[in-house]
Amino acid sequence: MSVSSALLSRRVAGGSCRLWCVIPSPRPLIHVRSASVAEPGRRRSNEEQLWEAAGYLPFTRARIGPFFQENPVLKNPFVEDALLRGYLKRHIPQEVILSDLCAFGEHVAKEVDGWGRECEVNPPRLVHFDPWGRRVDHIVTSHAWKRMKDLSAQEGIVAIGYERSFGEWSRVYQMSKLYLFSPSSGLYTCPLAMTDGAAKVIQSLGVSWPVEDAYSRLTTRHPERFWTSGQWMTERQGGSDVASGTETVAVPQTDGSYKLHGFKWFTSATDADMTLTLARVQDKTGATIPGSKGLSLFYAEVSRDEDGRLRGIEVQRLKDKLGTRQMPTAELLLDGLPARRLSEEGRGVSSIANMLTITRIHNSVSAAAAMRRVLQLARDYATRRTAFGKLLKDHPLHMQTLARMEVESRGAFLLVMDVCRLLGREESGVATEHDAHLLRLLTPVVKLYTGKQAVAVVSEGLESFGGQGYIEDTGLPGILRDAQVLSIWEGTTNVLSLDVLRCVARSSGMVLHAYFSHTKSLLAGASSVSSLAPAVTAVGGALCELEEFVQVAATRAPSYLELAARDLAYSLARIYTGALLIDHACWKGASPSDTYAALRWCEQDLCPVARNQRRGHYDSNTSLDAALVFDQSIQG
Repeated sequence: MSVSSALLSRRVAGGSCRLWCVIPSPRPLIHVRSASVAEPGRRRSNEEQLWEAAGYLPFTRARIGPFFQENPVLKNPFVEDALLRGYLKRHIPQEVILSDLCAFGEHVAKEVDGWGRECEVNPPRLVHFDPWGRRVDHIVTSHAWKRMKDLSAQEGIVAIGYERSFGEWSRVYQMSKLYLFSPSSGLYTCPLAMTDGAAKVIQSLGVSWPVEDAYSRLTTRHPERFWTSGQWMTERQGGSDVASGTETVAVPQTDGSYKLHGFKWFTSATDADMTLTLARVQDKTGATIPGSKGLSLFYAEVSRDEDGRLRGIEVQRLKDKLGTRQMPTAELLLDGLPARRLSEEGRGVSSIANMLTITRIHNSVSAAAAMRRVLQLARDYATRRTAFGKLLKDHPLHMQTLARMEVESRGAFLLVMDVCRLLGREESGVATEHDAHLLRLLTPVVKLYTGKQAVAVVSEGLESFGGQGYIEDTGLPGILRDAQVLSIWEGTTNVLSLDVLRCVARSSGMVLHAYFSHTKSLLAGASSVSSLAPAVTAVGGALCELEEFVQVAATRAPSYLELAARDLAYSLARIYTGALLIDHACWKGASPSDTYAALRWCEQDLCPVARNQRRGHYDSNTSLDAALVFDQSIQG
């Protein structure tokens, strides 16, 4: 009698109510990992032994079943990104650039992404003392973190922006490479942002002693010479409010140098080779000037003495952060750190402005890159995961969700790259006054808007993986944790919204004039394209609403605009992005997807500031908001 027959006989004899009409022939045994040793004190029943022999007990003991879900696969991010390739072919169709980015994308997918994962699972640690009790303050980082530094130099991820081999498009080329690198970099893009920013500051102040060698190291392609820079601004009293929050003092020395004394509460990429920082110069009586007028910009190298101790620095502790765990962030006590003043006395805040421009653009590139990466992985997973009888890609609702993410990702990319274009024009000396105004306005706008977009899109992206999107060792949750910093670092959404108001006021409204003029010119180029008519109408209408809001707000008290600042910044971002999507859909190499993305973007509320103005949100007594927030009354 066969095994199957024996089992049938036992079930029928036992009075089973299930009638087995068809007796299949024994199927081949499935090879799974198993341990067939019975549990202590328990004997396996004859029926269990028969079912196991037939291969019908795949989950017995340590057996884990035959099914394993295929994981999403990271493919070449350059080849997989139609928008990036289309944008570059339209604006800088240089074969050397396209070939370089394609080769780099392959390297990212095949090897660099693994280094990034190693940085995540082997975060930095602080060793305060050597085995004999001497204070050493060594920040120990992974081997992969060190490889990222060498790779960054070799690939010219900072250098491209300063070599300017491609003129006004050099920044777009550089940031395109950063865009491919960022999600796989193990957060090494953070020290690169500050390195790029430091080089920009030195260049703007003049490349001369004592920073001539430092500048060459920050912008080199040779790993053995390459330096990264820190940006040590934040102190205990505040982050963005450096004017009142900076307590660090600079004590003049007889040789013209200074020694810095203070406490830096939050220093990112603390293993950098040098840093730029703000401090207040003490006079002979020890007095300093309060406010921003008392702040000067200083350059300091991070070095060790003959005993291996840091010169003038004690690392108090590493920060325990929600994300960006790959990168060392520390609290530092500056106790006589040797430094050189770079700015004129009292001109520190204005001198550091160029660094903030660069780091905010880097932040925006990383935000757009995070969106693209989670979408690329979700798209691949949709071709591998079956649910309810069909692949995810065949579920219309799932495709609708990914399409909405795609529209956000495309809008973010074009907004970021347009700001990079403007930066490149300014640095190449071909920018008009119009371009300069646009760059000043759009830099805080792109940073605040893409930072918020990234958190929302990446969070949605994790849902597309179901429960696996919440499991740490897939590497997926880290994308969301790291995205959260993008709306915080280099100015929160509210801080940057107020910065938008400042740049409007300081330019006497000229930045808005440039904005309206350029947006209208983008729409004019699409006026004859019938397929884009609904999008052109939507953006044009929103632009008119925005102009009306500006006219009304100009007659109101400053508090009116302050309440509207966040909605104003969002409106500026959405309208301008819509115009960029329309413009990109007009070029001769555009695809139907480019048109569809523009139409979908323009279906949303493009001018929330006008809608909320009509509702009277900015006329309300702000005390009502405070009363709601702090309401502790008992209902009923």
